Amino acid sequence: MNRAELKARAKQQIAGKIGILFVISLIVAAISGAASGILSFAGPAGSLAATIIITPAFALSVTRVYLNLFHGKKPEVQDAFSGFDDFWSAFKVQFLVGLFTFLWSLLFLVPGIIKSYSYSMSLYILAENKEKPALECIRESMSMTNGHKMELFVLDLSFFGWAILGIITFGIAYIYVIPYMSATYANVYYSLKPVVEPVEVPEQDPFAY
Repeated sequence: MNRAELKARAKQQIAGKIGILFVISLIVAAISGAASGILSFAGPAGSLAATIIITPAFALSVTRVYLNLFHGKKPEVQDAFSGFDDFWSAFKVQFLVGLFTFLWSLLFLVPGIIKSYSYSMSLYILAENKEKPALECIRESMSMTNGHKMELFVLDLSFFGWAILGIITFGIAYIYVIPYMSATYANVYYSLKPVVEPVEVPEQDPFAY
């Protein structure tokens, strides 16, 4: 996995599209915030319900936007809602990934971090295969990231300076940084994808270390 190449490709993919990508991010943030605010009148359970209901579908929508960018498709405003067509599948994947990561974290922080990288391609797999069961998406992600988790961790570290830039510019730099990072991770997915056998996926226990 060549980080420099992946990042260079991501920069090319988002060039000239920062405006529409920002609009999509703004829509996602605004609707998520509004829903959480409205349901918060029902107490903490209301805010939690908003997060559980809306976040997975929007996450799937955004994932598809950047996978489409990889294939040269220009993003459109309506793409912000594409994940709601597969709301239940997105919910199951996100719920199981969160649950498994949390349970591993109970063993100490490091196992949880390692497993979060192991499961990190699950939503990308679902985005391309909407009929695929949640557990199968997770198992494929485990196969894809096998031997690459340290590389993924180093990739995250390589964006640390960009994150600091976003903070010191009061979030303005994130208009560019978030699409740049998201496009890079989409490229990571496609760089790892050939590792997975297309016909038969080995049965792996999501709790397997």
